[in-house]
This record gives sequence, structure tokens and C-alpha cells, in this order.
Amino acid sequence: MKISPRSAKIFVTIIITIALDQVSKVLVRSCVETGSSSPIIGSYFQLMNVENEGAFLGMGSELNDTLRIILLLVLPVVVLGLVLRYILKDKKLDKWSLFAFSIIIGGGIANVFDRIAFGSVTDFLYIKLTDLLRTGIFNIADLAVTTGMIILIIGSFRKKKTYP
Repeated sequence: MKISPRSAKIFVTIIITIALDQVSKVLVRSCVETGSSSPIIGSYFQLMNVENEGAFLGMGSELNDTLRIILLLVLPVVVLGLVLRYILKDKKLDKWSLFAFSIIIGGGIANVFDRIAFGSVTDFLYIKLTDLLRTGIFNIADLAVTTGMIILIIGSFRKKKTYP
């Protein structure tokens, strides 16, 4: 089976995203005590080690096991599979959209892998500029998904829409 250069770029981007996320999580799990916090740039940027059993900001962690499996494992795998199929088939997507979808898929796969392998997702980055300007605790996969979404949103404003 021959893989096109376009498909190869998609898969390489997905694999690099997964690898960056998983390597960072291995380092955090081995070097940062669970529940601890280490300042990187004062109190503005901190390294932590938190196990998140839910989704974004822990949402869904209180769900029963069956619902958690459906909403945090089965549904994401189905959606990621459909998005991958879409970007492989739609040859009209521009390079930025392909990159954005690829890092979203890579980030999604990385977090699903954590849920399957560890029962939770390791989050470790925290930014607090002020009491109002701060993030939740996140990881590289979350950063990839967010960055991909921002690229897609910006790209949607840049495309000229033609109406009949």
C-alpha cells in the first residue's frame, strides 16, 4: 500500500504530537511528585503533577464509570476516527487546516491513551498572570488541541465565502 506524501505528513504530524505529549508526561510523572507545584517563572508559570480523571478542567470526573467510558473514551475515539477520515479524503483542505486537524487528532489520541493506560490524564502546566488571567492545569495534548482549534477558527475568518 502506497502512502501519498500528503497522508505521510498527516500521520507524521499526529505521531510527533503524540510523542511530545507522552514524553513530557513520562518526565513529569518521574520527576514531579503528584500534587506538588514547582515555579518555573515565579508564580506566573508553574509545573505541577495532577491526575485528571475527567475531561477539560476535570469536568466529567464525577460521572459513573459507564458514562465516563462512553463520553471520555468511546465518543472521542469515534470523533477522532471520523476527523481523520475526513482530512484524508478531503483533498481541498489547505495546509494550515491539515496541520490543525492533525495536531487536534494527535492531542486527542494522546489523552485517550492516558485514560486507557492510566485511568486518568496527567496535567502539569499552569499559567497565572493575574487572578483573572489564568489557565486551568493542562498538558501538551491539550495545548495541541487548543492550538489546532485556534488555527481553524482564524482560518475560517480568512477564507472568502461566496454566495450565489
